[in-house]
Amino acid sequence: MDQTNRSVVVGESVVVKWLTPPAPLPQPTPDVFAHLTSVGFTATATPYAAVSRRDDEGELLLALVTAYLPDAVDGWEWCVDEAVSGGTSFAADLGVLSADLHAAMATPSETFPDPVRTATFPVRHTQDKHGHHDIRPVNPWFTRAEEAVNTALTLTGGDDGDWLSAHAGALRAEIAPLASSGATPLIRIHGDLHVGQMLRWRDGYAVIDFDGNPTVVGAEPFQPAARDLAQLTTSLEHVGQVAVKRRDADPHVIAGWAAGARAALESAYVGRLTELGHADLLDRSLLRPFEVEQECRELIYAAGHLPRWRYAPMGVLRSWYR
Repeated sequence: MDQTNRSVVVGESVVVKWLTPPAPLPQPTPDVFAHLTSVGFTATATPYAAVSRRDDEGELLLALVTAYLPDAVDGWEWCVDEAVSGGTSFAADLGVLSADLHAAMATPSETFPDPVRTATFPVRHTQDKHGHHDIRPVNPWFTRAEEAVNTALTLTGGDDGDWLSAHAGALRAEIAPLASSGATPLIRIHGDLHVGQMLRWRDGYAVIDFDGNPTVVGAEPFQPAARDLAQLTTSLEHVGQVAVKRRDADPHVIAGWAAGARAALESAYVGRLTELGHADLLDRSLLRPFEVEQECRELIYAAGHLPRWRYAPMGVLRSWYR
């Protein structure tokens, strides 16, 4: 369910997604839609139009119009059913779809003529009291992850907060490799890729909502592909937590299901990227740090918008650090 916007189905033909409130342009979605259309990516709801309004303060994006997908159900429903039944065959399909999306993002178009970039990091220059100079790169991914960990620690209270504080060292150790990570290819990623954005409809699967991560302000749209993959695979673990809490599924059985689904999705993703000649887009060393950051961002989202959601990221973290 879209928590921040309102979508209206018109005549079982199109979906009009009204932004509430309207968003100042430029926004990521219109450009992404234009790019994906031009490179022939079709595993999404076909985009038809963007509706905007210009006033004295600039131009505002009011709505997006896309095709209606018959019998569409988002992953917070169909994937929970899969978890309860133990099915994992869907995971390979999602892996292939995600790889196809990233390959499409890495294909030049008029909108994104330079779609693959190399990460460059700002340099920090310091001098100690003895006059010794130190020049070293500052990795913004580490800074972003460190901020997420610190904010999650600050905002999470009660028993969960106590547990998180006791494991703060482990969380920081997991993200530490980002501080020294090297250059890796950057593409225009989805930015909020979780199972809720994966619709199962009459003709297969479709990825939707290219608005970016709602818990990150001013994020650079060109990021490592690993960030999308990390968010998608951790969302499978959230599905497992939902199945345990809302459907009384056995936690041990669900843990096995989540591990199997994650492995199948990642394997299919890597295989498809390789097949398409884009294996270099995935830097596996970034996956675990990004996964830890994502769980912290889920806690931040819960604290600010949906307190009852906290059980899901906390359940995942407790399963990681027993």
